[in-house]
Amino acid sequence: MQSIPSIHPNNLRLFSLLLLLFLVCLTGNSQATDGYNLWLTYRPLQDKPITDTYKKLTEKICFPAGGQTLEVARDELDRGLSGMLGTTPSLQEEISDNATLILATYSRLPARLQKKVGDMEMAGEEGYLLKVVKDKERPVLVISANTDTGLLYGTFHLLRLMQTEKSLENMSLVQTPKTDIRVLNHWDNLDRTVERGYAGFSIWNWHKLPEYIDQRYIDYARANASIGINGTVLTNVNANALVLTPAYLQKVKALADVFRPYSIKVYLTARFSAPIETGGLDTADPLNEEVGAWWQHKAAEIYDLIPDFGGFLVKANSEGQPGPQNYGRNHADGANMLAKAVAPHGGIVMWRAFVYSEHDVTDRAMQAYSEFVPYDGQFADNVLIQVKNGAIDFQPREPFHPMFGAMPDTPLMMEFQITQEYLGFSTHLVFLPKMYEEVLDADTYRDGKEATVAKVIDGTLTNKELTGIAGVANIGTDRNWTGHPFGQANWYGFGRLAWNPYLSSEEIAAEWLQMTFSNDEAFVTPMTDMLVDSRETVVKYMTPLGLHHIMDAGHHYGPGPWIKDMPRPDWTSVYYHKADSAGIGFDRTVATGSGATAQYAPEVAEIFNDAEETPRELLLWFHHLPWGYKMENGRTLWQNLGLTYQEGVDEVKEMEARWEKMAPYVNKQQHEQVSMLLDIQLKEAKWWKNACMTYFQQFSGRPFPEGMEKPEKPLSYYQSLSFPYAPGIRPSWD
Repeated sequence: MQSIPSIHPNNLRLFSLLLLLFLVCLTGNSQATDGYNLWLTYRPLQDKPITDTYKKLTEKICFPAGGQTLEVARDELDRGLSGMLGTTPSLQEEISDNATLILATYSRLPARLQKKVGDMEMAGEEGYLLKVVKDKERPVLVISANTDTGLLYGTFHLLRLMQTEKSLENMSLVQTPKTDIRVLNHWDNLDRTVERGYAGFSIWNWHKLPEYIDQRYIDYARANASIGINGTVLTNVNANALVLTPAYLQKVKALADVFRPYSIKVYLTARFSAPIETGGLDTADPLNEEVGAWWQHKAAEIYDLIPDFGGFLVKANSEGQPGPQNYGRNHADGANMLAKAVAPHGGIVMWRAFVYSEHDVTDRAMQAYSEFVPYDGQFADNVLIQVKNGAIDFQPREPFHPMFGAMPDTPLMMEFQITQEYLGFSTHLVFLPKMYEEVLDADTYRDGKEATVAKVIDGTLTNKELTGIAGVANIGTDRNWTGHPFGQANWYGFGRLAWNPYLSSEEIAAEWLQMTFSNDEAFVTPMTDMLVDSRETVVKYMTPLGLHHIMDAGHHYGPGPWIKDMPRPDWTSVYYHKADSAGIGFDRTVATGSGATAQYAPEVAEIFNDAEETPRELLLWFHHLPWGYKMENGRTLWQNLGLTYQEGVDEVKEMEARWEKMAPYVNKQQHEQVSMLLDIQLKEAKWWKNACMTYFQQFSGRPFPEGMEKPEKPLSYYQSLSFPYAPGIRPSWD
């Protein structure tokens, strides 16, 4: 038997070291390429001239030490520069005369630099300044703020500029958030299921808390801080009162302690009946003194544990949730009772306006307006009314909610949905910032003047001191956080628009693509176009021409225009499309319909009342029109409906072809993942087209239009499909 040659100890040590380095690189590369690091990849920069410029800029960094927030800012700067420049930066605490980059709060800058930086009052509590100044005849980039929080945001801004290879020459800007409260709403349940969650289970492991702190909690906080999100609502709006009990509050405290260095406050949903369910009272009447005292005691208990607790989010008298109307009271009564409990501690109440009653036979789109507008100006100063972007329910397209133009004396908080409940779940590529932008740019014509929704929610229209914007999170335990790699863009885009509602979706898309994948123009330009167009594509193959809420019942997965005979009419599809032999669409005009258009300002109502003036994309939202109605392109409504569905399908095919060409710029794992998801999206786009057009044809009595691919199956086949285990289904309520 041949003997095995011996290995010299030195060679063995060298081999072991090389193996270890290989495994470390493999692990690090896996984390960088599987989507876990989100847009904070900090991959090495490829542009040598700009890399050399950045290296010179970071030769001498002065970053004074401080509390926990400054510590995480310093760590992030070290992480970012090491990853992008391949060098380990040397950070010194003293501000020296030969510094090339200085990051310090304004109070710690030398007097000479304070003078050159200028007045920092405009930066406020969260803003920051980035400015190149001459110091001792040398250019120095100064990042300064009034607070450690502002400096943390400024650090992330610098890293974003470097990730996107922007020039820092002659830099001079001051950034401040346009809204105060910028929160993610997690519809997460205590059993770790997520209502409308399509990326795994809840990231909050309540069973292991408070002792076990998952690294994911820290990385979640980093990601949110990088885009200026400053709050998180941990629990579902369909609330569970258990989260307010002492054992769970200790768990909430543990999360708050993790998030605090990243300047993120924790909020909880308050179940209105909690005084009965966990407090031993026999009523939750908001005007009952014992009930008010119970909530005040509960608030004090929470703030003793979590001094910077943000406050409560409330869903009341909606979809079976208890509320003040159970006791003959109104929304102002309920909100103000809770507001009084948290006010001494600096807390706020976010009271959702998503309400509709089975006892109200009027148009569902009108009900929130009817319940809230009469109480304009009657809510406490620390109450925000949280209003969905549209009056129905996060549809692929809705006109802006009429409440935004009708409550000048009440702070209104925008609620967007980041998770794709009605937009293909996490299997469809849909860039939602384009939809957000459409709503924010809409003009409410409040008081007959330019009054965009953005100006309403940021308070500039009526000088509101308390402002906010919320997004229903799309985050779960999937390794890449959001299920679909491009779902991350919606989380990112929400944060950027919450900070500044006037950013363009094109700018946000390009930023995210550069930070996540590549700075190569051959990748960024075509992919930016694809992202920006993707939302319109989905509208075309799901709900074209203003159709809405025709998804299957309950789970909302796939088409279900035939849904009827539900416990409530407004849970059915036929309630919304009203297709019959005469035509299709929901008449909301004043003259012949529900009158919902009257809830808008006269300038807006005039447009929506006239079918000829109503934007084509909202036509069937406001009008019931004949199948033969001639549209501006000379085709009938029926022809346009079918051809628009077909356009949506064809555009998904184009998305597939474009993505195939992007292979050189994206790692193989993610490229294959997105390719598979686009295959699903194409299959389901065809399904939507075929099912809806086959269903509607029985009413139109017309042949499918030329240019539309004919359905492959009869209507009975599409109606027979069942998905009892579709993800994200709402749990049953007790």
